[in-house]
Amino acid sequence: MQEPNKPRVIISGGGTGGHINPALAIADEVRRRYPESQILFVGALGRMEMERVPAAGYEIMGLPVMGMDRKRLWRNFKVLRSLIKSRLMVRKTLTEFHPDLAVGVGGYASAPTLKEAQRSGIPTLLQEQNSYAGVTNKLLAREAKCICVAYPGMERFFPSDRIILTGNPVRHAIEYNHTTREEACAYFALPSSLSRTILVMGGSLGARTINESVVAALPEWSKLGYQLIWQTGRSYEHEAQELIKEYDISKRAYVSAYVERMDLAYSLADVAVSRAGALSVSELCLSELPAILIPSPNVAEDHQTKNARALSTRGAAILLPDSEAVGQMGLTITELLKDETRRDEMKAALRDLATPQAVERIVDQMELLW
Repeated sequence: MQEPNKPRVIISGGGTGGHINPALAIADEVRRRYPESQILFVGALGRMEMERVPAAGYEIMGLPVMGMDRKRLWRNFKVLRSLIKSRLMVRKTLTEFHPDLAVGVGGYASAPTLKEAQRSGIPTLLQEQNSYAGVTNKLLAREAKCICVAYPGMERFFPSDRIILTGNPVRHAIEYNHTTREEACAYFALPSSLSRTILVMGGSLGARTINESVVAALPEWSKLGYQLIWQTGRSYEHEAQELIKEYDISKRAYVSAYVERMDLAYSLADVAVSRAGALSVSELCLSELPAILIPSPNVAEDHQTKNARALSTRGAAILLPDSEAVGQMGLTITELLKDETRRDEMKAALRDLATPQAVERIVDQMELLW
């Protein structure tokens, strides 16, 4: 560390909440331990981190980097140009910022950022959220000093002598959640903290199948008087706003492209409907929130199904295949809300599966590197 108690850290990655939220959790813990620390995020221009990170109180630099097009290979000339430009931008930033450590959480921007850090002799740490490692982290692992993972068996992707099993980092407000149902009701402008409340989250970018499943369930949920917190993703938000008016549930529903205060959502919800991304699963476990998990069919090695099955086989969640969701999700949620005994059993199972204090363990490893 260049100055005692003043670490300078670059955190890079993003694209989805599954990358951004761990990055913010790590930054928050560094700032909690070292109030005078300097933290710079590096993200991809046009991606959601360019809004979410400044909103959380951190500085971010955007790179013109983009992912490879595996179907139209001729377009990758543009990708390569953007990568070269991004690396030159990072090189200049490293010279000016003088980081003690660079952290990569996956996503487009972390590749040029951490590659340049490694080239410059700056120690790097990777955080891998999933049971199937992402392309970027696999590329960077060879020269990384430490790789923090959430699942055992990651030796098939990374050098075994640098792997630390930490769990996935969750933001402090969610892990140490002291908010009340009454506070949450006021925030979401919902009428009753006593009414059964359903939280729907299809990932930070939205999920068409989950949104269509909610639409199919709205008539029944409206009759039963349920409240709804519905994270739609940006592309479906307007349509969802119109639908809740049509089904006369608008006064009992909060609809938004992205739910910023997830701690409040977890406090109020009785059940959840969610994709089975690694971060969502970690947060559900720590929040002890019974859920129907609908794994995305469009992920590498079907790892979301593996995430969901790890919970469902232990009675901690209900796994519903994407192909069956529209027809069955609404009824399954209704049955679960009527079965308090089963929900209590699921909460106990979730508690056993939770991995608390993951972010503390990750920052412990960071301290060893700077």
